Amino acid sequence: MTAPASAAGPYLSLHLLETLVAVLPVRDENGSPKSIVYGGAERHMITSQARRRAERVHARDRANAGVGALAGHSTGTRTREWALITARALASEHGWDKDEAVRAARAVIEATGLKFGDPAKKTVANLTKVLLFAPSDAGARIAAHIAENDEAIRAWTDTYAAAQTAAAKPKRGRKAAGPADPEVPEGTEAPEAEGAADAKSLPPLPNGTRAAVLTALAPRDAIDIALYGRFLAEIADSPNVDGAVQTSHAFTVHEAEQLDDFYAAADDAKLDRKKNALDFLDSTDDAGAGMTGYQSLISGTFYRHAVLDRRKLRRNLEAAGMTAEEAERVSIAAEAEFVNAFVDAFPEAKKNSTASTGSLPALVLAFEGHRPYNYAAAFQRPIDESPVVEKDKARGAGEARKGGDGPAGPAAVERLIAHHVFVSGRRDDITTGRVLTYDPHIEELLDGLKELGATKVTSIKGLTT
Repeated sequence: MTAPASAAGPYLSLHLLETLVAVLPVRDENGSPKSIVYGGAERHMITSQARRRAERVHARDRANAGVGALAGHSTGTRTREWALITARALASEHGWDKDEAVRAARAVIEATGLKFGDPAKKTVANLTKVLLFAPSDAGARIAAHIAENDEAIRAWTDTYAAAQTAAAKPKRGRKAAGPADPEVPEGTEAPEAEGAADAKSLPPLPNGTRAAVLTALAPRDAIDIALYGRFLAEIADSPNVDGAVQTSHAFTVHEAEQLDDFYAAADDAKLDRKKNALDFLDSTDDAGAGMTGYQSLISGTFYRHAVLDRRKLRRNLEAAGMTAEEAERVSIAAEAEFVNAFVDAFPEAKKNSTASTGSLPALVLAFEGHRPYNYAAAFQRPIDESPVVEKDKARGAGEARKGGDGPAGPAAVERLIAHHVFVSGRRDDITTGRVLTYDPHIEELLDGLKELGATKVTSIKGLTT
C-alpha cells in the first residue's frame, strides 16, 4: 500500500507548463479573453473556476464510465434542478404522474430549507435559487422516500400548496409616506414582498422526511465533494465541506498577445446556386458569407498550479462516514484520479473550433511538502520571446547569452526547474520531485540540465508517490 500522507508529506504540489495556440478556453461577459497584470505586463488568464470544473467533471465522467482509480465510487452533481431530477425518478421508477411528481418534489425540498425561483416564471419555478453540489443519487434517494410515504406526503403536499396560496394572497398595504406608486392604483391591495410569507403558517414536513432529504443531500461518500468542497448557506444543518484541493489561476509566462480573428460563415445554398449559375441576380452579389464577425483568440505558454491537502481529504472522507482504513484506501485512489485530471482535463469552451482539449503539457512537476508551494514568482519577470543572441567568439564581443529568452516553452521549463532547485535546496520538507513531459525537445532539454531536482517519469501514475 502507498505510504500514509504523513509519511510522504501532507501536501502534494503540482506545477504545469502548457503551450496553447489560437484558443479561447474562458472569456468574460463581452466574449473577450480574461487577463491579469503581473510583473508589470498583461497576461492571459484561465480562471481556477474553469480549471476546477473541467477537472471535476473529467474525473466524474471516468468514474461513471468505470474507468480510472475511482471506478465504481460515488460522485456528485452540482445543479439547481434537484426537484426536477427527483420528479423524474418519481415518475420513471415509482409510477407517479409527472406534474404531481414535480409539485411534490419541489414542495418537499423547499420545506427542507432551499429557496426556489418565482413560481410565476416557468423557466425558474422549479429551480433552486442556488447551485447545490450533492451526490448524484440524491434525487433518486429523495424520490424513494417520497414513494415509501406517498399517502402522507400526497396529503401534506396538498395542504402545503393551499397554505402557500393563502400566505401569498395580497394584504392591505399601508399608505406610503411619499408619492404614490404610479404602477399601483391608490387603495388597491399591495402584494407581500417575495419570501415575506411567514414560514410558521406552512405545515411542517411529515416525520422523518426532512431528515431523509438532508441525508440524501449530505456529501456522504461523493469523492469529488471531499476533493473540491461545497458551501450551502440556506440549510444550516446540512454540512458544508472545506475542499482538499487548492487551484490557482493559470497565466501566461510572457506578455499577452490577442488576435481578433475575422470569420465568415458560408451560406451553402447561396454558394451552390452561384456555382451552378442558377440565379442571374447573384451576378451582382459576389459575397458567399451568410454571417460575418470577429472572435478573440489567444496563444501562449501557461503556468498553472494546484495543491492536494492529503490530510484534509482523509478527514473529509472520515467525516462522511468512512472508517480510517476506508478513507486511506479511497484517498489514494482519489489522489491518482486528481493528478490524472490535472494533467488531462481542459475547459471545453470552443473545443470543436479550436481543438484546445487535445493539448498536452510541456512539463509537469510534482513534489510533497509540509506546506503548499506556488512557483508563480518564477515568472514575475515575463519571458521575452525575442531571439537569443549567442556570443560572437571571433570578435569576443557580447555575453554568452543576451537578447531575449527565445521560445517561451523551453525558457519557461528552464526557469521553473531552476526555481525548484533553488527553493528545494533551502527547504528541508520538500521531497525529491517527479517531472513528466510530452515534448521530445523538452526531454532533451531536461537531459542537458546539470541539476534537475526531480526524477523523470514517463506516466501520470509516476507523478504520485
